[in-house]
Formats: sequence, C-alpha cells, structure tokens
Amino acid sequence: MMHRWLLPEHIEDILPAEAGQIEQWRRQLIDLFAVHGYQFVIPPMMEYVESLTTGVGRDLDLATFKVVDQLTGRLMGVRADITPQAARIDAHLLNQQGVTRLCYAGNVLRTLPDGAMQTREPIQVGAELFGHAGVEGDIEIQTLMVKALRLLGRQDILVDFSHVGIFATLLEKSQLLEADKQALQEALQVKDASRVKAILNNTDAGTRTAILSLLELNGDISVLQEAEKRLPKISNISQALSDMRVAANALVQLGVKVCVDLSEQRGYQYHSGMLFSAYVPGCAGALALGGRYDSVGQVFGRARSATGFSLDMRGLLQFAQTAVHLDAILAPFDIQDKELQQTIDALRQKGEVVIVDLPGHAEHRDELACKRQLVKQSGKWGVIPL
Repeated sequence: MMHRWLLPEHIEDILPAEAGQIEQWRRQLIDLFAVHGYQFVIPPMMEYVESLTTGVGRDLDLATFKVVDQLTGRLMGVRADITPQAARIDAHLLNQQGVTRLCYAGNVLRTLPDGAMQTREPIQVGAELFGHAGVEGDIEIQTLMVKALRLLGRQDILVDFSHVGIFATLLEKSQLLEADKQALQEALQVKDASRVKAILNNTDAGTRTAILSLLELNGDISVLQEAEKRLPKISNISQALSDMRVAANALVQLGVKVCVDLSEQRGYQYHSGMLFSAYVPGCAGALALGGRYDSVGQVFGRARSATGFSLDMRGLLQFAQTAVHLDAILAPFDIQDKELQQTIDALRQKGEVVIVDLPGHAEHRDELACKRQLVKQSGKWGVIPL
C-alpha cells in the first residue's frame, strides 16, 4: 500500500528553519537587484510548450514536464527555467528599445534531478539584462552575481569562464552533420578526447587541431594568452577571447578568483557568447550559472542581445554561511489587557517575533524557540530573558 504522505523522488518539502532562510535570501536578493535597476517580474508556472522550449536547445526541452491543456487541447509545459520567460516578457510585452533589466524568483520543475541539491524543484532567483551586445553587459551581470553570493555570506568565490562563440565558429568550419555536432558538444563537455578525435576524423587538420586544443585550454587567466597562440586567427574568435579577458580582469579587481575552460560548452544551442559559473570550496557543483543568449528573443518576434545569471536557493542551503536565528518573545494570552496588546503590536511593528502562549501548552513551550518573554513589572509590560 502506498503511503499517502510520500512525495515523488527528488521532490521535497522545505521545513520552517530552511524556508525562513530561503525567504530571507529571496527578499535580500530582490532588494539588491532593485537598487541596480532590475525590475521584478512574476511569470506563470505554465505556458504553451512552444513558448517555453522553442529556441532554447534540446537540454531544456528534455527537462520540461509537458501536459495537455484541457481547455484548448494544446500541449503545455511546466517551466524548467525562468530565463526564457523573461526573454518573452522583454521581447513581446515590454517592447522597450533601450536596455531592459529584469529579475525574478520562483520555483521551477525539471524532469530529472539537477543542481547541487539534486532536486527536481529548484527555487530559481536570477537577473537578466536585455538590449546591450557589448562586454559591458556581461560585466554588469557577472558583478551582480558576485554581489549576490557575497550577500548570502560567500566570499571565497571562483568564476569559471568559457565562450560558446569560439566553439560555434570552429564547428561551422568543421562541416559536420547536425547529429555529429551534438555528439561533439557532448564529448567536449565530458572531456572525452578519444571520442572527439573519432568524430573529427574526416574534418580538415587545422579545424581538428583547433577543436582538440579546447580540451587543453583550461586553467587560470593566462590560458587566454595561450588560446590566442593556438586558435585560428578568426575575427569572431579573437573578439571572444578579448571580451573574456576584459570580463575576467573586472572580476579579478573585485577579488574573485578566475579560471578558464574553453571545452565547457553547456547549452551551446541556447547560449550565444560568454558562459560563466560560480563555485565555492567544498561544493562540487556550481552555485550560480550564467551566460549570453542573444538569439532567444527571436522566437517571440524580436531578437535582443541578452545576458543573465541565476542561482538555486535550495542548493545554497547546504553551503550557507549565514543563518536565520529566531529570537522570539513569548507573550501571555490576555485579550482583555489593552496595554499588553498594544505592547505586542509595537514590538511586531519593530520587526520582533512575538508568539502568544495559548492556554494549556505550558509543557511544550520549548518547541516555540523563544529566548525572551513579555512580563509585567511595576505596572508596565517589558521584555526580559526567558
């Protein structure tokens, strides 16, 4: 017999202590984004599947739960990522001509577990910048990502860089079939050199050597100089390396450690330029992911330059260096005492947590986690240690 309280695999409740921490972070992050000019949006959990998955690549399509809309008979999807929704809002609803900055916070649902917590329901918070094609936009987003992680208590941040444009340029020269391109991207992603060589067996020697060199071009920021020597002198590649150097140096100025890995091609069908991931010691996976995705808005009728990042607040819980400490005040139950009620209201208006001690539960007071109490002394109500 199935227990009614069991949840599906990799779907979890968030209990009070962790839920309080996540909500505190959400408020802090949205406030941080707001003072940088990012406007808050709340997209729907479900949309027609074409809106959620068209133009965003195979990986996100596979990650999306799909259901039939009983009102229209059309196929709908539960969002697996909020970024395409932000792109739709920018391109189709706001329709601004200059730079648009949007931010968001909400649950997403994925068909398979993902991220640091290996959950199918991450809580995604992110910021997106639309309408600026230059590296300045990438730097703004990357800087905001670092500020967000530091706000949550992480100072020891490493940012790993790559650039889809380099691989895309070399891929175009390879003249591989579409299936082989997908296989090559997957082989590069796991650094399977023998598989990469096999796929490139019939390509010209120069292109084959250049793509194979991506597997070796990883390390500190000096890798960019090595890449300039080993990769073809093509304008797209030279510009990509130049942009990465400018962005990396900007992060170094913030005290961030920077690494480069040109074989990293996460979501190359979706992204169009610089990719970046943020890591901290003791965490095997990335705490935040971001990159440029200039072509996504095209499916909504208006292609816009775009870059952004997102993080999963659930994944941050196990690596948090800040915590919500409840220091509640226990107040007696007496609805006839107006002075008591006024005192309780005044404390709550100041942000204090005041819990009324309902009759008959004295033996369970420890569960309330109150460290102070409201008592009447010399005719006045005051707070003292419990």
